[in-house]
Amino acid sequence: MSGKVFLIGAGPGDPELMTLRALRMLQEADVVVYDRLVSDEILAMHAENARLIAVGKAPKCHTVPQDRINDILLEEARAGHIVARLKGGDPMIFGRGSEEAAYLMARGVTVEYAPGITAAQGASCSTGVPLTHRGLATSVQYVTGHRQADKVLDLDWKRLADPDSTLVVYMGVANIGQIAMGLMTENLPGSTPVLAVGKATTPNERRLVSRLDRLATDVRAAKLQAPTLFIIGEVVSLYAEKPVAELLEQAHG
Repeated sequence: MSGKVFLIGAGPGDPELMTLRALRMLQEADVVVYDRLVSDEILAMHAENARLIAVGKAPKCHTVPQDRINDILLEEARAGHIVARLKGGDPMIFGRGSEEAAYLMARGVTVEYAPGITAAQGASCSTGVPLTHRGLATSVQYVTGHRQADKVLDLDWKRLADPDSTLVVYMGVANIGQIAMGLMTENLPGSTPVLAVGKATTPNERRLVSRLDRLATDVRAAKLQAPTLFIIGEVVSLYAEKPVAELLEQAHG
């Protein structure tokens, strides 16, 4: 008898931001394999008799290697279980969800998906800073600020340093100085505003407003830690502790 795996995006942290599909899949699962960034409130929504398996990773501390995670999912599915693979944010955006799905499907395991609100969208809505905005940003780019096995960041700085685009950096705390320098080397102004959001949409959310040329110093001074997301671009000029409607009215004059 073969089970199946639900690849579920739990969203950025606030349980109200889970989709109905994600919640339904979680409550149908016999086994829940979950990441470190999944909140306790979301985890508590599992079925009463479900078995929980923690496979969370922290920076430079992978207590359960990815190969072992793959094996756990395969073993549980082959045992006939419905497995919820619960990931923070969206599993298909820097979540290695596609790698796990490919591994499972190559071995005959059925995989179904539930998309999640990614951290960028969560941070945008919790802070009132849009990712695109007429006259400020016509596009948005997502990039990871971390490479596997701590390899050198070989990003396309010229493409990323687009003054008409919003750049969102995931997993960038450790390398934010290098990222800022790479962008400024390609002529993105040092005065470009930046909003750093830690633990977006949760009760422990932290915010830091800075600019590109002093971002690394400000992040160190604020002692920001993962998970922190960086929104880089002119849209950050709209940030204020005011309702979104008031911000947009100001922007349009």
